Amino acid sequence: MATSICRTLKYLQPTTCQNIKCAVSLLDVRLPQPVLVPIRTKKRYFIPPAVNVKQKTQSEQEDKARAAGVVVRQQYIERAINIACTAGIFDPYVPPEGDARLSTLSKEGLKQRTEQLRQGAASQLAYRKIKDHDPEFSTKGFPALAQQIFIDAHAALTQFNKEKLHSLVTERCYPEMVRGNRYKTLRWRFIESLEPPRVVHARCPDMISKGNLYGQVTLRMHSKQTLAIYDRFGRLMLGDEDEPRDVLEYLVLERHLVNPYGRWRLHGKIVPAWAPPKDPIIKTLIIPGPKLKPGEDFEDLNYQVPKPKAVQWSK
Repeated sequence: MATSICRTLKYLQPTTCQNIKCAVSLLDVRLPQPVLVPIRTKKRYFIPPAVNVKQKTQSEQEDKARAAGVVVRQQYIERAINIACTAGIFDPYVPPEGDARLSTLSKEGLKQRTEQLRQGAASQLAYRKIKDHDPEFSTKGFPALAQQIFIDAHAALTQFNKEKLHSLVTERCYPEMVRGNRYKTLRWRFIESLEPPRVVHARCPDMISKGNLYGQVTLRMHSKQTLAIYDRFGRLMLGDEDEPRDVLEYLVLERHLVNPYGRWRLHGKIVPAWAPPKDPIIKTLIIPGPKLKPGEDFEDLNYQVPKPKAVQWSK
């Protein structure tokens, strides 16, 4: 049976191959031959600059792209606006020269006192606006509250308590207090008040709209404080913990009066033009040591720092 099937397949093989060849020849006759038709693509108006070509300025590149019909997107420089506080100090208080040094009985002291009384008219109008929104505000009780805010804010700064510091200072004052304090150790202490703090200036500006009022009160504070700043290696950079100094400061506190949940916060500090310059920062230097060979340790060399040679000046 197997032999008969093999014989039949053997006889059918040439006939099937011949039929397939005939079918392919018929298809070639019926189907037309493919023809290549050239089609023009879209013209490229803006061609990127080639390599190793002299670089053009940004304005020239924009002009070339605009001439080619390419729309250059305009870049908008947007700035975030925070309505919880103002961006600065409105009509800042100008401290009289020689404050805390001149007596009111002297001639210069009387002149400064009369000038302050003239400038106090605008402050009286600001006091009335502040009292309309904050009935508990008074020029007698406010200095004690402001001084406590100042002490708590600096204590939170030395402890790096960000949450508490945000509740005591405004968003404008926070980066000014924190900037440059990374990897440093702060030691600050409030010792006593040399003079009772008092309110010397007040303004009630509005922002964005007419009814959006902010209260800014300037406080004069003459106190004794200690400050010491150490770098990340524990070396003293500025000040001294055991040396108290007399500090005269003009603090600006602000409150968003329209906000019923607003509170008084530290907003900035006014530095008069006649203030003495700050003490320079104590810098540390690296003393170059010997060049070590591979496999050597610095401790095994018993290296001593060479003393500077005496220089003899010629006449």
